[in-house]
Amino acid sequence: MTERFDVAIVGGGMGGYPAAIRAAQLGLRAALVEEDKVGGTCLHRGCIPTKALLQTASLLDQLQHASAFGINAPVSGVDMDVAGARRDQVVSQLHRGVEFLLKKNQVAVVRGRGRLNGRGHVTVTPAAGDAQEIEASALIIASGSRVKELPGVPADGRQVITSDDAVRMNRIPASAIVLGGGAVGVEFASLYRSCGGEVTLVEMLPSLVPLEDADVGAELRKRFEARGIRCLVGTKLDLDSVERNEGGVAATVSDADGNEQRLQAEVLLVAVGRSANVEDIGIDGTGVEVKNGTIVVDELLRTGEPGVSAIGDVVGGFWLAHKALHEGVVAVEAIAGRDPHPLDPRLVTRTTYSTPQIGSVGWSEAEARAAGREVSTGVFPFRGNGRALIWGEPDGFCKVVADAAGGDVLGVHIIGHEVTELIWGPALAGLLEATPFEMGRAVAPHPTLSEAISEAALAVSGEAIHI
Repeated sequence: MTERFDVAIVGGGMGGYPAAIRAAQLGLRAALVEEDKVGGTCLHRGCIPTKALLQTASLLDQLQHASAFGINAPVSGVDMDVAGARRDQVVSQLHRGVEFLLKKNQVAVVRGRGRLNGRGHVTVTPAAGDAQEIEASALIIASGSRVKELPGVPADGRQVITSDDAVRMNRIPASAIVLGGGAVGVEFASLYRSCGGEVTLVEMLPSLVPLEDADVGAELRKRFEARGIRCLVGTKLDLDSVERNEGGVAATVSDADGNEQRLQAEVLLVAVGRSANVEDIGIDGTGVEVKNGTIVVDELLRTGEPGVSAIGDVVGGFWLAHKALHEGVVAVEAIAGRDPHPLDPRLVTRTTYSTPQIGSVGWSEAEARAAGREVSTGVFPFRGNGRALIWGEPDGFCKVVADAAGGDVLGVHIIGHEVTELIWGPALAGLLEATPFEMGRAVAPHPTLSEAISEAALAVSGEAIHI
């Protein structure tokens, strides 16, 4: 017998389960189809377990310098079994919380792999047992993404690994080649180095974290190299040269001038991005269009197929859990007949949990200029901030990118200690279309790192006090 719902969401990750909960809040009968555990990649293989391990690494980094604070705390190393158990406990607790919220909101969780099967229908195939048919007035595709692997160099979970493998490992490799200098690559490079591993980071583009402001990438490279992480930017890895051997894995890399060198390490961590899960979800022959590997949607997340929306990684843009969450809310509110405000990509915050951390929102200076804006910038270094000095973390800065003509803030970019906790403030300022003057005159408490945001905003017009 076919069960009927108002909305069915295919995929229970950070886009899907919030969409189901919001649908229930709006009085819609919602079904959430998930073949694995609700919470998706972010909760089980990405954001949460990775950041749990990075918190261990951060504490280890601080303990290495405890003597400067008058604390004699000799550090003998890190117990990765204990760190791994803590990682799993955090994930388990949050997973139970998600299950509770779905039950509380009376969302029907349907276990199995979902596949669209004609207009308004989804076939759900469980791991064992018979398939089930679901009918719904509206469907939302939230099938997420998977890690990319290197052509001809498949991951084996031992010598060549992906982030999925790395986050489950209860050991730190003695040496690692990390291929990819984006957020995932620099986080694992930072983790490995903090825990004593020798790391070579290889990035094809001229800068680390190439999606961030160029000044942030330059500062991160400087800090990484000071920590002993070897950073090879503007460098390509020859896929045909990869060799698994008794010592782990070897590969040849070459720079822009064609200079080659042979690298050897215990593991090769491949962190070259993700691919959207658009295959075998029942969209062939429908009005759902796939372009450049992702599903095409309008500003309210509707596809070209009537009654079908799509959210999260599967629609591209920033591949971030919190972006997927907000898209799920917008999609459901549109389905419910509300008039939701579309999500502006420039208001999506980005955070990287390496040492140092990175927080950003909006355009980089280069992006603003490429968009034809006349730009003014303000930069405030943390060496002039009391809280940063108290922490013993004087490196890094806050940079504000503003429109020189209209005065609007176009982007904010921060690198330093614990700065991921700061970026929500600039995101709110962006939502409210604040000017640098307004950001600068918002009263920040003293001594806090947040003062650097005010100072950087005032620096746009040369009015910062402490520089």
